[in-house]
Amino acid sequence: MATSDWIPIPQHGSIPPYSVFTKSIEKSHLDQRQYRLIRLDNNLTAILVHDPHAENAAASLDVAVGHLSDPVDMPGLAHFCEHLLFMGTHQFPKENEYSEYLSKNNGGSNAYTSSSNTNYHFHVSPAALSGAIERFAGFFHSPLFAPSCTTRELNAVDSEHKKNHQADPWRIFQLNKTLTKHGHPWNKFGTGNRDTLTAAGRDAKAKGNLLTNGNARNHLDVTSAPTISSVSPRLPSPTPSSSSASSEAEPDGGTVGRETRRRLVEWWSEEYCASRMNVCVIGRESLDELSDMVSRHFSPVLKLRQDSPPIIHDHPFGPNEMGTLVRVQTIMSFHAVELSFPLAWPPSFWKYKPEHLLSHFLGHEGPGSLHSYLKGKGWITSLNAAPQTLGRGFAMFKTTMYLTREGFDNYRFVVLATFKYLSLLRSSEIVPWYQSEVATISRTRFEFAEKRAAEAYATSIAEKMSWPVPTENTLSAPVLISEWENEAGLQEKNTSAVSGELQWQIEKWYGTGYTVERWDSKFLAQAQGPNDIQELRLPSRNEFIPTNLEVEKREVSEPQRRPHLIHETEISQVWHKKDDQFWLPKASVVIEIRSPIANDTPRASVLTRLFSDLVNDSLTEYTYDADLAGLAYNLGAHSLGVAISLKGYNDKLPDLARRIVEALRNLQIRQDRLELTKEKLIRQWESFFMSQSYQLSDYYTRHILTHGAWTVEEQLQEVSAITTEEVESHIARLFANVSIRMLLLGNLYKDQTIALSKDVEHILRSKPLLSIPTDLSLILPERCNYAWAAPVPNPNEPNSALSYYLYLGQLTDPRSRVVGLLLVQIMSEPAFNALRTKEQLGYIVSCSRWNLPGDSQFGLRILVQSERGSSYLEERVEAFLDSMDQKIREIGFEEFHDFKSSLQQKWKEPAKNLAEETSRYWLQIDTGYLDFLRGYEDADLLVEVVKQEVLDLFRERVHPLAKRRAKLSIHLQSQKSRAPRVSTEAMKVFETHLQGANVIIDIAAAREELDEANPTATDFINTWREILTENRVPDTDAQALIEQIPALIEQYPVPGEGTNGLPVGVTRIGELNVFKAALQISDPPKPLVKWDDLPMSNL
Repeated sequence: MATSDWIPIPQHGSIPPYSVFTKSIEKSHLDQRQYRLIRLDNNLTAILVHDPHAENAAASLDVAVGHLSDPVDMPGLAHFCEHLLFMGTHQFPKENEYSEYLSKNNGGSNAYTSSSNTNYHFHVSPAALSGAIERFAGFFHSPLFAPSCTTRELNAVDSEHKKNHQADPWRIFQLNKTLTKHGHPWNKFGTGNRDTLTAAGRDAKAKGNLLTNGNARNHLDVTSAPTISSVSPRLPSPTPSSSSASSEAEPDGGTVGRETRRRLVEWWSEEYCASRMNVCVIGRESLDELSDMVSRHFSPVLKLRQDSPPIIHDHPFGPNEMGTLVRVQTIMSFHAVELSFPLAWPPSFWKYKPEHLLSHFLGHEGPGSLHSYLKGKGWITSLNAAPQTLGRGFAMFKTTMYLTREGFDNYRFVVLATFKYLSLLRSSEIVPWYQSEVATISRTRFEFAEKRAAEAYATSIAEKMSWPVPTENTLSAPVLISEWENEAGLQEKNTSAVSGELQWQIEKWYGTGYTVERWDSKFLAQAQGPNDIQELRLPSRNEFIPTNLEVEKREVSEPQRRPHLIHETEISQVWHKKDDQFWLPKASVVIEIRSPIANDTPRASVLTRLFSDLVNDSLTEYTYDADLAGLAYNLGAHSLGVAISLKGYNDKLPDLARRIVEALRNLQIRQDRLELTKEKLIRQWESFFMSQSYQLSDYYTRHILTHGAWTVEEQLQEVSAITTEEVESHIARLFANVSIRMLLLGNLYKDQTIALSKDVEHILRSKPLLSIPTDLSLILPERCNYAWAAPVPNPNEPNSALSYYLYLGQLTDPRSRVVGLLLVQIMSEPAFNALRTKEQLGYIVSCSRWNLPGDSQFGLRILVQSERGSSYLEERVEAFLDSMDQKIREIGFEEFHDFKSSLQQKWKEPAKNLAEETSRYWLQIDTGYLDFLRGYEDADLLVEVVKQEVLDLFRERVHPLAKRRAKLSIHLQSQKSRAPRVSTEAMKVFETHLQGANVIIDIAAAREELDEANPTATDFINTWREILTENRVPDTDAQALIEQIPALIEQYPVPGEGTNGLPVGVTRIGELNVFKAALQISDPPKPLVKWDDLPMSNL
């Protein structure tokens, strides 16, 4: 970029100098936000977004370093850095200062480590942005990498890996990496685990290369440094490690942990430099104020180097890796085939995006498409074709097809058909209008993009700021596609392959079974030949591209806060609100058709589900172009009937809505499609049981508290025997008598809305219902302590899970609702800090409100997934709840006010886009409460709430000794046995036995030999056997001591090990249906507000 494009801003006051980009940044003409791009003297680049109407401020910092930059001997180091980085800074040394500050200011944060970048991001109330930025920036110039947190965060990374161990996407992703060129960075194990992160330290210790303080010999001690001022250069953490007489049981991990941390600080000091960082900040402050804020807090980040972000030009898949067929054993029940082709890095071709045009052709689902052909054969259930960026510098183009059982048997023909379509592309003239259509759609999407949540928007900008595009195109380049200026075509690189032997192998990190073989020469000859499938052809023009994008914008003093009932008949209610704040040529429509037939038995529920799936199946070819053009729909079965939602450009939305309702009412069922739909549903429900433990525990908790719900097991038993005639009969009964609720928002007028509602009634030809079905919940009785346990179905899943639910009250009672939600707000961050950060129970920990079906009742739900036993998890949850009494009592006036302000802001926050507005209004219409102004009224009511009310509710409903407590816990218990481990107490007793036997050994040094706080029994025994031998303890004495260890392990178990029973004092739930039948059913909903929108309204 030209130097003249930047204007230097000299230092003013305490603000370091920076430069401002002078050209205008291309943005949508409707985007009212102001943008500025600045570059600090250390080469850090930032985009500042002034949004005077922002309900939340946000920031994202993207570092152009990911797991491909991990040292070869420390897989997962970049990921570990992401975890430990948050544990305090010099300016704010308290380890949860950042999360506490955000929590009290209606905020939150997250981060992720990818292959070539690591992204950190947060959102916070606008007034608290400066304080959040000050705390956030410190992580990048003066983090503590607190030694006391080393062991905890090693465990957190390890727990995260174990969470993903039985997940097919992670297993297949790592297998893809494994099958690359030897030594290529893409081959690395990016998540890492405790073993990979400590292996180098353990090896160094074994070779005697570590000093007793954990530092490498002849290496600078990075744990000592002077205090850093707010503008001084970044230095390594000054916090000293624990005493040398520690072991891996210590918070800093002993010698191995200290060496791991030393390597992390060394790596961070080399890789995390300002020139590799891009920041996006969104706030209400002016651009000058935001510029000064960023310069003040990010200028201390060290420059270190001038180079561009690391880029890898060598593709991980060369001739030896291509032309292969890889078979993979999956955890879930599905069949799929994926074709992957090496691809150049897409950002280098940002202007024309040829990979998107290839996706347009291969992924098309209209008539003549590859999808249409394979679906017609009964071989696939879905197809997706898209580029996938693997790392900075290389990518793949992937076509993924989910197969039917017959398709799996004919996978070679499925693959061959894909190559035939590619052959069709090579032999066809790709006329310019194809690119023009894609370009038009992208331009329309860019110009009329809806406003996103600030944090998500900041993240999306920051992570693409390193793209090689002109600076003024930073916002537009990732979205816009240009029309061709010259003739262009598609190129393909062919690969050769030879036949080979089938041989099963096991992937190293996830244990995935796989085989690799070469395609035979006969198949290759067919694949490289011309297209001979007559059904294949290129797509026609897209008739759904909107042509009318006009919006009648009018001045309004304030947007209306609710929709209005504008039409009502015996079977329908129609709610409408003309857009008065977004001014986009878009609309949102929800049509819900209720019927008591839909879910009255497990079989009826399955019939309704199959029916809705068949309707979607029949609409695929027609609606695909609409989806491409920005007009999406969703049709699905639910407990009360069938719901249709549509969103997108309003130009042709009503026409699409009518077509979908016609398909719903006039479906012609084909036997072959029904059988394939049943097969797909069976596989989906069978795979459900292989879900992660916490997903299952939450599912059963909600099922138990839902009236009229059927389990997946009950529904699965019904699918196979269902016939075409039965579905047809069910459809007739389903639509005989219905109740319709509709909501239409956006750029649609009242007359258009009423016309569409009349068309829906006319198409359905239904009669009214005498009684309208509603969602109802089941209410736990007071003074109950119920628990239910079941084994995790996946025998290889190491994690158990606990869903712990406490009933709080009625959502329809304003004061009960407001006080309860404030209590949840206060408890959420402490729960995470106690149960995950400090106790390290597992990666999945959360504390949140839980609204029950029908939205009339609510409670508090704590969720934990862990390798520890579920009974122990409940014990720790109750210990946390016991501790919260004191924490609530100690909350000061100002802190309590912060919690209330945070909730008030959240409740008064206006919708950011049409989808959010639709969701808010539909909740009230769907439940029947019509309490559209609830958020505003709750915020006003919250002003009156005092701390004593929160404490009273806690002591009445939440504390383990609460008198009116109604509690339900669901335990999903892992079947996978864990290797016995040695507790700290058992180790201490064993050391006492050594002293009693007059064995003189340096105990502190011996502890350093153990790599974990709770080593396995095998490691503990082997380690001590070696120590006793080295110290020349007689064999008979040594053996006598070793033989005591198993008894000590049993007598002093590790807390949480082998505790998969149920806690003492709970009431065990037996048969679920019997238990549910004894619970109180919530009252049917009724309107809480009478709006009188219609003179004859019966509301």
